[in-house]
Amino acid sequence: MAHISQLYIYPVKSLGAISLQQSEVTSRGLRYDRRWMLIDEKNRFLSQRKYPQMSLFHLILQENGIKVTYQPTGQHIIIPYKPQTNTVVEVDVWDSLCTGNYVSEEVDEWFSTLLNITCRLIYMTDDSLRQVDERYAGPGHITSFSDGYPILLISEASLADLNTRLTHPVSINRFRPNIVIKGTEAYLEDCLQHFEAGGISFYGVKPCARCVMIGVDPLTANTGAEPLKTLASYRKVNNKIYFGQNLIHKGEGTISIGDELNIKQLGDAAIVKVVSVQV
Repeated sequence: MAHISQLYIYPVKSLGAISLQQSEVTSRGLRYDRRWMLIDEKNRFLSQRKYPQMSLFHLILQENGIKVTYQPTGQHIIIPYKPQTNTVVEVDVWDSLCTGNYVSEEVDEWFSTLLNITCRLIYMTDDSLRQVDERYAGPGHITSFSDGYPILLISEASLADLNTRLTHPVSINRFRPNIVIKGTEAYLEDCLQHFEAGGISFYGVKPCARCVMIGVDPLTANTGAEPLKTLASYRKVNNKIYFGQNLIHKGEGTISIGDELNIKQLGDAAIVKVVSVQV
């Protein structure tokens, strides 16, 4: 039976993941997911695409905020759950304009020193409503500072299939999913149009296009051509390489590891058919 096997959030866009046993699902995705984001002096967001060392920041949810530790040195800081300033800034996330509040000068200085770039941390407040792309989802669906959609889903079977094609297997963390499912065939998520879990309806709206960021090893920050090179050999359509399914949802509540998927609707795969592995 298909079920949720792993849950992840990424409170600060492009920093490390937090693994959860359960998560509250809010109107804009999993609670705390990508509500914070680092920006440079020109209000452009920072990501591992340019700064792979961002993967080396480890995050833990605490009562007084999010503890962020820079793994190479052990230095840490607490990000408060609410910003300490009222200063609002407009930012652009992949041609999607939205706003955020500066968090604090102390946090800005800490990240600027460790990343060796002048940057500031912003938080998306509840009144900042960033609409997802209406070409793929109707109006009223919002997200935080994600690349485009509130939730990303990948199956363990898809990762397992990819790893049979790689010389050096990779972990699921390369792909930064929110929901990982088990008990399906590989790439079922390509066809997953509607399912329920935890009493919430989820809808697959657009396969996730991949970039060089999945070449960053989240444990070392080393970069390489894989797994993007291998994915391109069998998951490329119209010059884009796909792995995973973007979701929107209807309803709020809690989802947990072990929750079964009640699959309501499957469609035709938008991705090229899986080819056999040549041994």
